Parts: sequence; structure tokens; C-alpha cells
Amino acid sequence: MTSFTLTDLERIIEERSKASPDQSWTAKLCAAGQSKAAKKLGEEAIEAVMAAVTHDRDNLTYEAADVLYHLLVVLKIADIRIESVMTELERRTAQSGLAEKASREGS
Repeated sequence: MTSFTLTDLERIIEERSKASPDQSWTAKLCAAGQSKAAKKLGEEAIEAVMAAVTHDRDNLTYEAADVLYHLLVVLKIADIRIESVMTELERRTAQSGLAEKASREGS
């Protein structure tokens, strides 16, 4: 079991985003802006879906890591901390997913 967390990854992304874009993929993505980073996130998500539907566990693990990394880059560019996402997830677990979805459909 690893002790590495999404907060650790967020911190690394923050540090690397300050590097020169020709020295860091993270800095290059951040410099390219939200459209480029979001496009890359979408590409990685599609690759994860393809690995899932083909039952390729090893590739799904690899692609899931890419999705999480690119999601955190997109969040960094948007100035949204992982803590905010975790707070929203915690809020949602206060009720069942079906009840939460039903409450949104009524609005």
C-alpha cells in the first residue's frame, strides 16, 4: 500500500507548473492553457474507457493514473484545489447516489 495521495500529486503539479515549459510537461500544459489541458484530459479519459471495456487491467491502471494527473492539472489551471473536490464528494456521500440524483432532477 502506498502513502502517496492526490494532495501529494497536487503539490508536485503546483511545483512543476512553475518550471520552464521546455523542461516540464506540467509547465507546458499549464502554459498552453485550459483548452489544451482539458483536451488532453478527455483523450486520457477515452483511453481509460477503452481499457475498461476490453478488461485490460494493467492498461486501465496506467490510464487511470493519466486521468487523475490531467484532471489535477485542469483543476490547477482553474484554481480549484483538490480539497474542494473532496469536500463535494464528502457532501454527496451524506445520502445515497440515487437520492442525490433525484434531488437534482426535481430542480
